[in-house]
Amino acid sequence: MTLRIGVDTGGTFTDVCALDEQTGRLYVRKVSSTPDDPGRAIVTGVSQLLDEIGGRDLGDVGYFAHGTTVGTNALLTERGARTGLLTTAGFRDLLELGRGRRPSLYDLQADKPAALVPRDLRLEVDERVRHDGRVERPLDEEQVRALARELREQNVEAVAVCFLYSFVDPGHERTAERILAEELPGVHVSVSSAVLPEFREYERLSTVVVNAYLGPVVARYLAKLRTRLGELGLRATPHVTQSNGGIIPFETAERMPSRMVLSGPSTGVVGAAEIARAAGYPDIITFDVGGTSSDVSLVQDGVPKSSSGTEIDGRPVRAPMLDIHTVGAGGGSIAWIDAGGALKVGPGSAGADPGPACYGRGTEPTVTDANVVLRVLNPEYLLDGQMKIDAGAARAAVSTVAGPLGMDVLDAAQGIVRVITANMARAIRVISVQRGYDPRDYVLVPFGGAGPLHAVRLARELGMRTVLVPETPGAQCAAGLLMTDIRADFLRTRISPPDETTVAGVFAELEAEATAWLAEENVPAERRRVERFAEMRYAGQNHELPVPVPEGEITADTVAQLTKRFAAEHERMYGYSSAEDAVQVVTFRLRAIGEVSRAELHRAPLGDADASVAIRATREVYLPESGGFTECPVYDRRLLEPGHRVDGPAVVEQMDTTTLLLPGDVAVVDELRNLVVTVGR
Repeated sequence: MTLRIGVDTGGTFTDVCALDEQTGRLYVRKVSSTPDDPGRAIVTGVSQLLDEIGGRDLGDVGYFAHGTTVGTNALLTERGARTGLLTTAGFRDLLELGRGRRPSLYDLQADKPAALVPRDLRLEVDERVRHDGRVERPLDEEQVRALARELREQNVEAVAVCFLYSFVDPGHERTAERILAEELPGVHVSVSSAVLPEFREYERLSTVVVNAYLGPVVARYLAKLRTRLGELGLRATPHVTQSNGGIIPFETAERMPSRMVLSGPSTGVVGAAEIARAAGYPDIITFDVGGTSSDVSLVQDGVPKSSSGTEIDGRPVRAPMLDIHTVGAGGGSIAWIDAGGALKVGPGSAGADPGPACYGRGTEPTVTDANVVLRVLNPEYLLDGQMKIDAGAARAAVSTVAGPLGMDVLDAAQGIVRVITANMARAIRVISVQRGYDPRDYVLVPFGGAGPLHAVRLARELGMRTVLVPETPGAQCAAGLLMTDIRADFLRTRISPPDETTVAGVFAELEAEATAWLAEENVPAERRRVERFAEMRYAGQNHELPVPVPEGEITADTVAQLTKRFAAEHERMYGYSSAEDAVQVVTFRLRAIGEVSRAELHRAPLGDADASVAIRATREVYLPESGGFTECPVYDRRLLEPGHRVDGPAVVEQMDTTTLLLPGDVAVVDELRNLVVTVGR
């Protein structure tokens, strides 16, 4: 078994990467996604790639990992399971009440997202636990059985349980879980004390409801895919990516689908961080552009920034995840004109079906169509000839916005590119400038099918001086799966001063849970490690900052270091710290990591700078930076060797993406076969 396979399912394409561990060669295949049954595209892509390698089958695969958007898409389209909810008496309507803030403050017509559980399926239980863990009203077990039967009559597929202060004492929830399992065999049951043992009642409720709502959908998908792969000969345990960038076996993931909402983009960040660190660039901003969206993230000192949650379509989901910001700005994003006559791009997307007009089925103008009109993209074919391009259809689509704007087609196409670049720049400012980081101090790492296409223009917009394009950027998320460890996060809310006894006691509990989990996943002791964090605040604040906890035994000195680190982080984030205000630890977090054998990055010696051997054609490309159509050499990325230098303007084509270099840009192929671009001024 010498093959390692990573598969990433996107809105437009499904990417498959295979690494031959004996030769170190990486194989890449892209196939159109099949939204009606994502597993079909996976099986097709894997089969085609194994045929390309020659004489190999899934029996030769020793590692299989998958990044998926099945759960996220089910949530966004509200196509999850019919779900019931048990809450503490008096809290039935919390799911709809939410927080008292208004995200769209000046929009009088703004609609709140529909509750995932209708009111008639939200049932109250007579029980009550106080904030200190004292049981004020014991759980009425017979009432829970009666409510379970009522939900059974309503044909629910899943049930969420969220009782007040269950993160302090989970006893009532565990009893309810046992009763529901007895009364509702085959129904997915999620309890908040297992999904999110953390304070803030609304966020905990929202998260456990999402977990239950997605549970049957994700379980069916993964079980079906696992069966398909097994029938084709896969003997290795298939893994799936979590939002935290780690992987877990399919069967484990079926119980915690809420931790997979960023399954797809997270591995791209992990892989990019690994590649850039090896290339000597530990501080990067990742820029992943697919067919539907752009995902951006910041990596500091080689470590991706993390977050404790996000909001998807107005619904809070609290789970350990990489800090990834997503905007509707991808290759398939549709250009349109608003009521004021302004050109807009996205968030609507042509997706995989019908796709951009140039693919032969769609009719609406997209970013991909604009790049075909400008001839930045090959006007005849993509994917090394696997996909034919209809340049006439692209031009006709773009003309539908050019006419109303009083522009010619070329200017309208360039306008679409400018708008999408501005949208992407705003996304990067959210995860950099708005959080105290200057993007000019970072290297931009673009990937996804359209990332390298827009990278140098985006870098100029943000004042960034260097762009690093990985060897297989169009399949970076799939390739990142070959560099990802097994990972799980454990947490506990205990609001207290940072004293030695409390900190040591809570982390001891979490480490015991982590050790048991690592043993369950059969991770050898020598491949285990843990990382500890404390979310801290000044007493009276309503937001916390995550602070890394020093390694080793928890002592008084550890706690003193922790307080100093919090003050420094507060200073960096908010511009001040306070020596007088009391400090609190709110939530303790422990990350358990099982290191897996990963794809090795092979270095090659630098050679001659002359890259002319890689030129396969020239093409007239419309570049406003050069005053109009400009003759550009078109390089074949496969023929570029370490040491080769490419001066802009130029186009670099490869199977999975196209890289544009503007006048003044200089790209050099490094030892890892990355394209390192020094951006012109």
